[in-house]
Amino acid sequence: MSAVQTFVDLLAGRRDAATLTRRDWDGVIGVARAEAMLATLACRLEQAALRPPVAALLADQRAAAEVAQRQALWEAEMARRALKGQRIEFVLLKGTAYAAAGLSCAAGRQIGDLDILVLRSDIGRAENDLLEAGWEWVKSDPYDDAYYRDHMHELPPLIHKARDRMIDVHHTILPQTHRITPDALILMAEAIETPSGFRVLSPPAMACHCAAHLLADGDLQGGLRNLWDFHLLVLDFLKDDRDFYLTLIEEASTHGLAKVVKRALRLANRIYGTPLRSYSWPFRLEFEREWDDDLFIRRLLARDEWGHATGFALQQAFYIRSHWLRMPPAMLARHLWTKWRKR
Repeated sequence: MSAVQTFVDLLAGRRDAATLTRRDWDGVIGVARAEAMLATLACRLEQAALRPPVAALLADQRAAAEVAQRQALWEAEMARRALKGQRIEFVLLKGTAYAAAGLSCAAGRQIGDLDILVLRSDIGRAENDLLEAGWEWVKSDPYDDAYYRDHMHELPPLIHKARDRMIDVHHTILPQTHRITPDALILMAEAIETPSGFRVLSPPAMACHCAAHLLADGDLQGGLRNLWDFHLLVLDFLKDDRDFYLTLIEEASTHGLAKVVKRALRLANRIYGTPLRSYSWPFRLEFEREWDDDLFIRRLLARDEWGHATGFALQQAFYIRSHWLRMPPAMLARHLWTKWRKR
């Protein structure tokens, strides 16, 4: 069995950690590091019987993840204070949102940038407030700045000059030139408040965004982590809504993401064992495998025994696909030509 398959089997609970050999652990740890999921694995195996060196490594990872999560929530608080003056409302996205909401997928999850969603009408005021509060531009290139502002779903990235932490300010969840155009006003209007006072996307919208980030906004880099997020989100939300699949697909249809979400459910089922449930009423919902699902699975599991990426041709195909989804052909050609010439 390959190291990446052993890794996902450990996460899914299909493999007993006590049965792994020293060589198995070398491969699993390599894959987990490459996928930025070593702390996630550590939390998943907290109660497992492990070899002493492995147990020590994973304990360190859990401790570091707890510190990183507190830092991420503090950064969210700093953003809240910076935007409070002009009463700009924002919604937390991705890892910080999972932590603020106390969701299962927050356990051990690596949180990088702070991602927030604001109304498009507030984007200029939010930008000014953050600059005044000590954030500054990461990208100084005029072409990149214009590209973000004219075509992307967020401002160019900002970094705080004292804390060295980045923030991505979104006004929607997919690029403006994308073939799919989610309704950001609905996302903001349906947002809910956590006990700590932060606002996060509603459960179905959060799962939709996770699926979109995984399948509609990239080349599946980091796909196993994003799919694990999606798997645990579905399990969490099923506890409060036994018909969450219907709720999820209804929300996804509102934003043009139904096909994306159904594929995410199929992939999560095959890799992590996410339960699926078909319906014939109030509308027909089935999860029949599509011909290209196998390509997505191969891309997600493309790691060798040391955790190194494999399948270069498949990686490139998904890289091209990600750009193809993001912009029309003529715009894509101009963009790639400009980036190649500048490089």
